[in-house]
Formats: sequence, structure tokens, C-alpha cells
Amino acid sequence: MSPAEALLLGAAGGIGAVVRYVLDTAVSRRVKGPLPLATMGINVTGSFVLGLIAGAVLSGVADPAVQTVLGTGFLGGYTTFSTASYQSVSLALGGRWAAAVVNGVGTLALCLAAAAAGLALGTLL
Repeated sequence: MSPAEALLLGAAGGIGAVVRYVLDTAVSRRVKGPLPLATMGINVTGSFVLGLIAGAVLSGVADPAVQTVLGTGFLGGYTTFSTASYQSVSLALGGRWAAAVVNGVGTLALCLAAAAAGLALGTLL
């Protein structure tokens, strides 16, 4: 990795974290419910975009450096497995076991499906 790519990777990660925070805050203020839908939506969209990027790289449409900067950097900062895990544990500790399971398992299932869909679409490019 060149020094320029390393700088882009770091900058992209920081930008992704800021975008996640702004989006999570905006959605959480507007959408109230039993599940942390903002975090779930962020992780699902991030998984889809990462699949799309990976598919584009695999099909030769995008340079692997794009996957490094956007996939590892931006999407690494944008998505948040740790927050999703914490929210599931928080729901369980609050006695909301069904919501905890739906959040944990639902997030995983939706993220896997989104990544597969993105990968399939990316390889068609």
C-alpha cells in the first residue's frame, strides 16, 4: 500500500464514521420503535455497497485500491458491528429478549443477504 492509499484509507474511514453518526442521529430522531432501525439500516446498506464494490473488483471493473479505500476505509467507518452487538445486549439486559434476538439475528441475516445481492450485482457490471 502506498502512502497516498494509506492516507486515503484513513480519511475515508473518518468520513464514514461521521456519515454514520449523522445518519444514525437523523434516523433515530424520526423513527421510534422497539428495534434500533438506524443501526440496522446502516449495516445493511454498508453490506450491500461492500458487496457491490467487491463484485466490481472481482469482475475487473474496479481497481482493488477502490475496495481498500472505500470498502475497508469508508465502509469500515460507516458500518458498526460493535454498536449492533451492544444494542442487542442492551435489549436483552432490559428484558426485551425477543427484540434482542430479532435485532441480532435479523441484522446478521439482512446484512448477509444485502452483501450477496451487492456482490451479484457488482459482478454483472
